[in-house]
Amino acid sequence: MTFPETIITEHPNLFKIDARLNKLVKKIELLNYVNPINIEQEKRTFFANRYNESPNFKYRRIDFDAHKLQQELFSQEIDKIEDQQSRELYREVIYDYSGLIQCIESIGQGKKFYYNVLKSFGTPTERDVENARFILHFEDPEYNQEMYPVFNVEEAISYFEEFAKQYDFELKIRKSTKLSAAAMVKNSSQEMLLKKNFRYSANQLKVLANHEIGIHLVTTYNGMDQPLKIFHNGFPRNVETQEGLAVFSEYMSGCLTLYRLKELSYRVLATDGIHKGFDFCDTFDMLYSQFKLNREEAFNIALRAHRGGGFTKDYKYLSGLKKVYDYYHQGKEMDLLLAGKVSLEYLPIIQRWQELGMAKPIKYPNFAFEENENTDQTLNFILKNLK
Repeated sequence: MTFPETIITEHPNLFKIDARLNKLVKKIELLNYVNPINIEQEKRTFFANRYNESPNFKYRRIDFDAHKLQQELFSQEIDKIEDQQSRELYREVIYDYSGLIQCIESIGQGKKFYYNVLKSFGTPTERDVENARFILHFEDPEYNQEMYPVFNVEEAISYFEEFAKQYDFELKIRKSTKLSAAAMVKNSSQEMLLKKNFRYSANQLKVLANHEIGIHLVTTYNGMDQPLKIFHNGFPRNVETQEGLAVFSEYMSGCLTLYRLKELSYRVLATDGIHKGFDFCDTFDMLYSQFKLNREEAFNIALRAHRGGGFTKDYKYLSGLKKVYDYYHQGKEMDLLLAGKVSLEYLPIIQRWQELGMAKPIKYPNFAFEENENTDQTLNFILKNLK
């Protein structure tokens, strides 16, 4: 489907500013900078010191001039955008991108980074913490064979390549030792990064395929297909919706487990602990001693929460899942949420843009959304009763 030039000529300033922002924000990918480059060394040291000394994480150097980029962002003539609703959105976009730049330039600077993160991501509310504790009250099911980590990274690559054959986009996979997760998608380069020397369970392979490829790569490529580049670069505050969609994709494909929900709940408590003054050792001790996680799990969750100086993003997986679950059960159109890196609160303007011919229908679907394959009634009960 070719995008008509007449639409661009009817809204010249909107498309001009969108194109300028696209050039400016290519390097604003926070996860690209906030993951430490010395995770494995620091983990070995932390374990050798018997969990008594917080790790000293190092981070990659920023390869752009943050001050200059801020100036260029705020020099955009947003008031010249013809449509009021679009004008207000792009003004919020500027502030959102500016906040992410402040986060990136303060990585590794303790409280300074944490306070910048609070402006961009917030911190768990009392309701978020209550939801996490509600989930943790449920008894773990028996550990089945699908949960044992037996597949190496090469076998994982083969699995993901097979999964991606249902799409005609390119699947680029790269192995990395600098990940705090088992896998992640790098939006700017359309890559799937896998943790080197990691072993995956059968369930985890299915989870990651439906989470990383079925949502994060699908929304990356759908966003690139849109004429307005905001769909690829990201709407303001899109993390909650994007991660909620990704976990909901796990649920719909039948691979979400209580174990996984509990992992997301521990992440909420870990980020809440930072607000209470916990350092890395305190968070690790809470997870390892109080909740009896094994030391690898406790370290990884503490790492995710404390990287950069206090990164609260992780609490949004659970709140996002609840919002997307409720949205789906209201019988609403899921395709809108797959149009790019969008957020629930901006769906009205996306719908309006589609009606005006300024946005296209999605090119790539999420096949898990076609039929609910979840058979775990405990999960249904939990998701229905989260606040």
